[in-house]
Amino acid sequence: MRKLSLSLVLSAILAISAHAQTKIEFKEVTLDNGLHVVMHKDNSTPIVAVSVLYHVGSKNENPERTGFAHFFEHLLFEGTENIGRGEYMNKIQSIGGTLNAFTSNDITYYYEVVPSNQLETALYMESERMLHPKIDQVGVDTQREVIKEEKRQSYDNRPYGTILPETMKRAFQKHPYQWPVIGSMEHLDLAQLQEFMDFHKSYYVPNNAVLTIAGDIEYDQAEEWARAYFEEIPKGPESFYRPDVKEPKKSEEIRDIIYDNIQIPAIVQSYNLPPKSHKDSYALSMLSTYLTGGNSSLMTKELVDNQQKALAVAAIPLDLEDGGVFLMYSIANMGIEPADLEGEIDNLISKVQEEGVNERDFQKLQNIIENNLVSKNSSMAGIAQNLSQAKVFFGDTNYINEELSKYREVKREDLQRVAKEYLTLDGRVVLYYLPKSAETTE
Repeated sequence: MRKLSLSLVLSAILAISAHAQTKIEFKEVTLDNGLHVVMHKDNSTPIVAVSVLYHVGSKNENPERTGFAHFFEHLLFEGTENIGRGEYMNKIQSIGGTLNAFTSNDITYYYEVVPSNQLETALYMESERMLHPKIDQVGVDTQREVIKEEKRQSYDNRPYGTILPETMKRAFQKHPYQWPVIGSMEHLDLAQLQEFMDFHKSYYVPNNAVLTIAGDIEYDQAEEWARAYFEEIPKGPESFYRPDVKEPKKSEEIRDIIYDNIQIPAIVQSYNLPPKSHKDSYALSMLSTYLTGGNSSLMTKELVDNQQKALAVAAIPLDLEDGGVFLMYSIANMGIEPADLEGEIDNLISKVQEEGVNERDFQKLQNIIENNLVSKNSSMAGIAQNLSQAKVFFGDTNYINEELSKYREVKREDLQRVAKEYLTLDGRVVLYYLPKSAETTE
């Protein structure tokens, strides 16, 4: 009985905590140079996350010079005029902090998580990266080699590693989402130092960035330091290149075979999605979870457990600012022909299109989505990222508190509707990943 009582108490505490986290309080201000500063106060733990989101990704690049945004993700760790080469990471780690960055098709994001008594240091470091970056030939040459090695490890030499780039270049015929975020190694080799410097001046500026400070802070002090370290940085261009390209709706299926260094065949199916801010994005996200989101999802239960025709099945609902892809991939079980597995996948999609989702599964799906949204804001790093992305992608920082209500507005019949509208067999990309040995026998 004592164990049961304790379990109930802990469950209640966790439920209250999760409920409390669904409302994120924040304060925001825009500096004279255009830098938008968002602050979130939580004094429960003596840590603070500092992040800078630049609204630049691979889609902003010249088609003849792809990979620049990802290149700068690396290059801006090289050091600054006042921070020696290779010292940037060491300085953050020496004060007990962690740091990282990522680049997507739409944004470049840098962050540090440090003890709260080191907030001023973290702000200084990010301001240095924005104001005094070291962009020289030594750094460029160094990072070229680093990125080539990353490409070899992440794409070229990893089984199924090229699924995303191979899919995207077929899913997008017009939009710059067609090239991979890592870009072309040939483009990076051909680029001159001045081209990198010009790209930096065009995007890595205060009025194309959001600075977020989340954690054990006092608002007045955090704002004072933000102004002290960032307000002197000159404003950038008045406007920024954003590709005004609407990907045409495909009317025919695109089908291809990729011979890879693999032993077991895989099937990739991709469907184009509407822009990230479109109202159907919520229903499509829930649909992807219903189909392949975990061990209890429809396709996992049916194809992996019941029919045993797949070793694994998963989805990557890549929601992008201008419209992403609903990407599913499945690895065939031994002795199963890819066409047979593909047929079963199509049957399950058709079943959802014809019958929809039953009420019990829909309620379960709502609970999963709600839990996922609460989990996104369970850390200071997560809150910082979600605050900045709310501002950039939705134009309203308070979207962080409205996202759950958007999902709650989705009706059960909406899942059936979006399955019919977007998962169309005549406008998708289908790739068969086969062993290289099969190429010589076909």
